[in-house]
Amino acid sequence: MEIYKDLKNPENQEFEKLLNSQLSKNKIEEGKIIEGKITKITEKFVFVFIPGLKSEPIIDINELRVIGLKDKIKVNENIPVLLEKIEDRNGEVIVSALKAQKIKGWYKLEQAYENNESILGKITTKCKGGVIVEHTDTGSLMFCPGSQISDKPLKNIDHLIGVEQKFAIIKLDKLRGNACVSRRQIVSSNKREDKAKIIEKFKVGDIIKDAVVKGYSSFGCFFEVNNEIDVLVHLQEISYSRVNHPDEIFNIGEKHDLKVISIDQQKLQIGCSIKQLLPDPFEHISNYKVGEKYQVKVEKITDYGCFCSLEPGLSTLLHSSEMSWNKRNISPKKLFKIGDAIWCVITEIDKEKRRIAISHKLTIDNPYQLFMDAQPEGSTIAGVVTSLNEYALYVKLGDYDIDGFLHANDLSYLNNPEEELKKFKKGDKLKVKVLEIKKDEQKVRVGLKQLEKDPFEFFNDKKVNDIITVQVVSSDNKGLIVKPEGCEMEFLIKKSNIAVSSQDSRPSRFVGSERIDCAIQDLSFDKRKVTLSIKLLEELQNKEAVSKFSSPLSGKNLPFSSLSEKLVDKKNKEKDEE
Repeated sequence: MEIYKDLKNPENQEFEKLLNSQLSKNKIEEGKIIEGKITKITEKFVFVFIPGLKSEPIIDINELRVIGLKDKIKVNENIPVLLEKIEDRNGEVIVSALKAQKIKGWYKLEQAYENNESILGKITTKCKGGVIVEHTDTGSLMFCPGSQISDKPLKNIDHLIGVEQKFAIIKLDKLRGNACVSRRQIVSSNKREDKAKIIEKFKVGDIIKDAVVKGYSSFGCFFEVNNEIDVLVHLQEISYSRVNHPDEIFNIGEKHDLKVISIDQQKLQIGCSIKQLLPDPFEHISNYKVGEKYQVKVEKITDYGCFCSLEPGLSTLLHSSEMSWNKRNISPKKLFKIGDAIWCVITEIDKEKRRIAISHKLTIDNPYQLFMDAQPEGSTIAGVVTSLNEYALYVKLGDYDIDGFLHANDLSYLNNPEEELKKFKKGDKLKVKVLEIKKDEQKVRVGLKQLEKDPFEFFNDKKVNDIITVQVVSSDNKGLIVKPEGCEMEFLIKKSNIAVSSQDSRPSRFVGSERIDCAIQDLSFDKRKVTLSIKLLEELQNKEAVSKFSSPLSGKNLPFSSLSEKLVDKKNKEKDEE
């Protein structure tokens, strides 16, 4: 450009102006979409002229076939292309019409997504999980999941293929260049607008005439109103009587009058009731009294009780705890069946909560009261073992339908409870003593060992410090096992209680069968606990010997007789000073 350095010359100025204007028209940059002019079309390639490039780029004819432009292009017409490379390693220009169309289409999709606008497209083909949708304006391909095709299940979508319709963009992946659309949102939105206008016609309290039963589920029945909208009658609003399922009352196609009880403007739902058009049977509750016996009909059976009716529409619950006096965790299905007429006593009437409580067991004599009258505490009765666990037996008492509780500790005075429990099995017959009756808690406790003489009665006339004779049964490192003469119980004399002198406290001194005397160190009738001690006997004997044979002035004339007393006084004085 040195020859045009002198810009004062008019010719140079004009040349510079023309050059700048030409460069401004053709800004050649890689990665941008530019317009090219078709100069030649062959069987395999299309030649494009782009001003500013040193050569004409070519486009594969198959690429134009993919985007649907093969039959539309003509010589001297413009076509948008993406300039990928101005010059590759072979010196050729690389352009793409397919990528240009995708980018242009992506810009439009982004704009529609940001503005929450719908787009036009048509379903071209089915694919795994949904369908492929072609954007009408740009030809961009998008994915529509099967769940987003319609607001209701469709067995066949052939009638939707190739039809131009609206779609909502629900997801854009800019990195991968993928778009996900929904036809369902458009359909639902249109229906919602129409449904909102229909719901505005109704208000709470309106009576709908001749609504048609359209379908039902476990929670209610659906009715179609004027071929415009569906409404729901909840299971509890069908009848004052208990209804297990709507198909017990309705048939598809039947017509019924409904009362509007709720309108949800946000969910666009209308709730209706049939029972509110009928007289309320609870108004007859004044005909019934608490404590009186009435016959009820079993209508429904659950795991926790039976729903019964005093009269049509007047329902009540018979809880499983009110079915029997003595059977716990009872299964209502084993006692009653639907349609049974049984006698019950009304135990509660709550008018505010519209609730009635009844009891069947109150119509039957309380077996625990009958048992208590015939078999008071302290009496004996024959029984049969019905079941057992790791710590007790359960005994059916006589002809009463009552199981008594027999703890392992009440089986024997002398033997180990766990070992004694293993001697019994289901079906064994035995005689027991009634120890305790709790009528309100429905419990009876019985015992087996109480029928025998209590060996602990041996100590009834004994007290602490009394001396008794025992026989050594065995010895070990812990001490001596001894049995008092005249008593069947065995006791342990601990090693520390064998002798005053630690040298004589060896259990090995005894080999067994020796008869020795010992003193009662501790005696508790409540805890049935006795502590025996040979050491205590020696201490008692020493004390008795000192008091009996020693002189009152013994040891007074010894030189150190008062030394221990002075040391004790001095020690106590030091403690007080501290």
